[in-house]
Amino acid sequence: MITRKQYPNHHVFETSIGGRPFTVETGKVAELADAECICRYGDTVVLTTVTCSPDPKPGIDYFPLTIEFEERMYAVGRIPGSFNRREGKPSERGILNSRIIDRPMRPLFDDELRNDVVVTCTVLANDYENPVEIVASLGASISVACSDVPWNGPIATTNVAYVGGQYVINPSAEQRSASECFVCIASTFEKVVMIETEAKEAPESIVLECIRIAHETNMEVVKFINTIVETIGKPKFTFEKAAVNHDLLDDLCAYGMNQIEYALDTDDKNVREERLTAARRDFADKFAEKYEDFDVNIEVCLYKMQKKVVKKWLLEGKRVDGRQMDEIRPLDAEVGVLPRVHGSGLFSRGQTQVLSICTLNTLSAAQKLDTIYPEETKRYIHHYNFPSFSTGEARASRSTSRREIGHGSLAEKALLPVIPSVEEFPYAIRVVSEVLSSNGSTSQASICGSTLALMDAGVPIKRPVAGISCGLISDQETGAWRTFTDIQGVEDFHGEMDFKVAGTTEGVTAIQMDLKNKGLTMEIIADALERCRKARLEILDKVMLPCISEPRADVSEYAPKMISMKIPVEKIREVIGSGGKTIQKICADTGAKVDIDDDGNVFIAAVDPAAGYAAKKMIDDICFVPEVGALYYGKVVRILPIGAFVEIAPGHDGMVHISKLENRRVEKVEDVLNVGDMTWVKFMGFDEKGRANFSRKDALKEIAESEKK
Repeated sequence: MITRKQYPNHHVFETSIGGRPFTVETGKVAELADAECICRYGDTVVLTTVTCSPDPKPGIDYFPLTIEFEERMYAVGRIPGSFNRREGKPSERGILNSRIIDRPMRPLFDDELRNDVVVTCTVLANDYENPVEIVASLGASISVACSDVPWNGPIATTNVAYVGGQYVINPSAEQRSASECFVCIASTFEKVVMIETEAKEAPESIVLECIRIAHETNMEVVKFINTIVETIGKPKFTFEKAAVNHDLLDDLCAYGMNQIEYALDTDDKNVREERLTAARRDFADKFAEKYEDFDVNIEVCLYKMQKKVVKKWLLEGKRVDGRQMDEIRPLDAEVGVLPRVHGSGLFSRGQTQVLSICTLNTLSAAQKLDTIYPEETKRYIHHYNFPSFSTGEARASRSTSRREIGHGSLAEKALLPVIPSVEEFPYAIRVVSEVLSSNGSTSQASICGSTLALMDAGVPIKRPVAGISCGLISDQETGAWRTFTDIQGVEDFHGEMDFKVAGTTEGVTAIQMDLKNKGLTMEIIADALERCRKARLEILDKVMLPCISEPRADVSEYAPKMISMKIPVEKIREVIGSGGKTIQKICADTGAKVDIDDDGNVFIAAVDPAAGYAAKKMIDDICFVPEVGALYYGKVVRILPIGAFVEIAPGHDGMVHISKLENRRVEKVEDVLNVGDMTWVKFMGFDEKGRANFSRKDALKEIAESEKK
């Protein structure tokens, strides 16, 4: 006997976010996961699941959290464009979405939890109107909060855009593209835990207001999530915390804290590492025999000892390298550091150093995107590479990491608002930032270096962009906190915040904020924004502009020279030719590269400008349409008894009837013209068969009258 399956744990919860219904459905699918939910926002639907291993993973010193963002092309009614027609690795934006979910959630887990936790967000439908990353983020928060995994959430995530003088909550893709400022904010009920911003040189006041509105929205969403947890939430499991030998830690602090202070008290990372290595060896000689688990615990003990020193010093107003709290490390900027490339810039801030290289190409080199998002091509591309030698590690480089993709995207967002339009600069642009040395805030150094490279390449950017980061240290017991400008590696590693801000003299273009504490107040956010604004202007004024004050007037001699033109849409087929023969011949004969858009825009690229203009002339000749009543100087190419054929442009000829040769009767065409003669003719129009008709006598008459005047 067949019975209908029942769902005794099925629940549906509803609320409104930004004036649109948001629905959470649980207890119907993915029954073997630790927790699951299907979130619907308009016609955007995401399934989120949480699974956790029953036992801790041995031999690791970190919390193994994995966020998977699964993009399904059926969600937007597409079939994947790959050869096997199957989704492969996540798109770049998919990876960025997984980072948006990971970054605010991770600090709210106990850092001594060692059980594998995997959160999987599967996009089932995407309507472009309701942001899929918000639906996935909320689904992740709801699932983990309702699961038995220990977590100090929930959190909520909201997008806010400033469009046409209005603040819009969770804007559509179209509204986001048109916005002056766009922020993605994750927060608990009390504090902000993640900020991601892209802006078109927006003032800090607008950015702050977007953040405030997003946080207020998140507070209401967190209340809604808490009602779900109260209804279906599971009790949190207890776990064995990653053991730290506190007796060893106490002995090390009593014996060697002065060695840790001495090791950290330098602005040179190499010296610091040498001193820490010496201290570690001394500690091993002193305590390795006493504690059998010395090798297992020494690294975490050293970390905790360094963190104590850095926190104490920063709260006292002392920095590891002796700088003032608002002081930037020594800066240097150079351009034109590499031959042959189209543009290059080297930017150094202390021991952080980034080399950026700009490459220009035709618009056909723009990146084609096959994703669940509305964007189909990307004309400006920014890539960021972080090799192991930049940190002094002996480790082979493998595939591009999620961090590298995230930092490249941050630099891309920071610079995109100043990139000229296609009409102003018809090139595809790629910038690659190579991190040569890393001691904190390499992403912001890559923004500065890339600005230099773009200007060196002759890209007419609107204004130069600079980036800087701000750190934070706080005391939970007293509530005291301090922010400080331009964090170096040790302050990032042992501090609580990396608040990265990029912008021009006019305003902010990008922000990315990561935390290691439980969140920020609006007061701290405002303070960090102001610190970064002052530092950004100082970097631009004192270092970058003295190096190169404006983009070069011309692109590099090794870059393709671009010529743009417009042809009638009905002429596109003629220019391309049957099977592409005509355009291929133009490229072969001139050495130029030609791209034609469906709207008739033509872009010609050639390293040698003469080749580009030769290709342009050939296209002009093909698209040539004579104007009725205009005079043309042409060559006689054929003689018939009834008239002469005159070619006024390559491939464009017409007949001068014998009666139109002279202002008198002509018995024989050869009495007036012969093949090869050059003569003036006047275009009289096309006959019913589309053939051009010319008049020589009318042309000569018009010329004679003009000479008399």
